[in-house]
Amino acid sequence: MSLREEQALIAGWIRDGSRVLDLGCGDGTLLAHLQTGGGVTGYGIEIDPENILRCLERGVNVIQSDLNRGLSDFDDDSFDYVVMTQTLQAMRFPNLVLREMLRVGREAIVTFPNFGHWRCRLQVLGGRMPVTRHLPSTWYDTANIHMCTLRDFEALCADEGFEILERAALDTEHRTTPLMTLLPNWLAEIALYRFRKSPGAQSR
Repeated sequence: MSLREEQALIAGWIRDGSRVLDLGCGDGTLLAHLQTGGGVTGYGIEIDPENILRCLERGVNVIQSDLNRGLSDFDDDSFDYVVMTQTLQAMRFPNLVLREMLRVGREAIVTFPNFGHWRCRLQVLGGRMPVTRHLPSTWYDTANIHMCTLRDFEALCADEGFEILERAALDTEHRTTPLMTLLPNWLAEIALYRFRKSPGAQSR
């Protein structure tokens, strides 16, 4: 099965044989790839019944649950990695979700659309909420309730005592360029982060 560049980058950040929890796992493509190619074990969490069926067809262990209810079913340090792709901005309390990810996992990986991209900025300057390929819905018909930029996310990590281990910036075709690496907050349409609790940081 083929992975999007975004998913391929995530797969490259995950060590073989790890335990992985994929939040909002969709049709299970990433987890199935990790299981087959890297000997990964773990679970996906998904709310959509059709995606759950596809996960089961791919041999992915999946739990039907609403992520806004938290991860209370999982013990501390149950996983090596907790992954959430293109879902953080739809959470009611993103900071609490990130804390939960690093309670049940040693490291977390998230991806989200960058609200600081130049196209978004231009539309805001024109007096309208942005509508782009990665933000396709209008303001009154969207699940995205907490949009952020790369700088916003990094500031949140600093406030929460999270250490950023890796960052990647991609365009709408899931590609990166040297200029995008230099000016990610302006040019990236998709942001990827791998992070953990900073050594010595106090738990909340």
